[in-house]
Amino acid sequence: MATARDDLLAAGLAVFDRDGFEGATVAAIRTRARASNGSFFHFFGSKKELAGTLFLEILARYHAAIVAAVDESCGAREGVARLIRAHLDWVVNSRREARYLFEISRSEWTEKVRGAQRTQNSRLAEAVERWRAPLVERGELLPMTSSVFFSQIIGPAQIFCRAWLSGRDRTDPREQAEILIACAIRAVVAPDAIQKTGETA
Repeated sequence: MATARDDLLAAGLAVFDRDGFEGATVAAIRTRARASNGSFFHFFGSKKELAGTLFLEILARYHAAIVAAVDESCGAREGVARLIRAHLDWVVNSRREARYLFEISRSEWTEKVRGAQRTQNSRLAEAVERWRAPLVERGELLPMTSSVFFSQIIGPAQIFCRAWLSGRDRTDPREQAEILIACAIRAVVAPDAIQKTGETA
């Protein structure tokens, strides 16, 4: 069963999605969650604290989806394809959460969770690195820092995802998957590995 805390976080997400952070009020969140004032402040010191907690929880769900996409059995091309598809699928299937994470959240009210955010980001990088490092060592993936690798894999996809999340473009970003995968493979996979046959993306 969902706890009162979970109810408040779910209500916060819905209200932030509808009204934005500035427009959202504690009263509106409490009303949607059917929670008392005392219950709200038992769990969260402020709207900003709830927003930061929500940010971390959604970030963890997103990271879990990315990490689950690859394992040691994936070759370079297949792994790149899976990472991109995992990102696109999560954004489309979790639109409200994705919009909060990528469109609504602001650095000025996530300052108090910055350390926890860095920890989560490090865990994501370490998990993906367990798949990536052996392929770099074997010469199948080009050597580059983890941040550059992610920018090449996720960065271009984010252009389409942000346009879709904001409503500027109604086209499902997953329709761009094949070209995004092809471009990412050229950016991070070693030329010799690209020529290999028998590996599907």
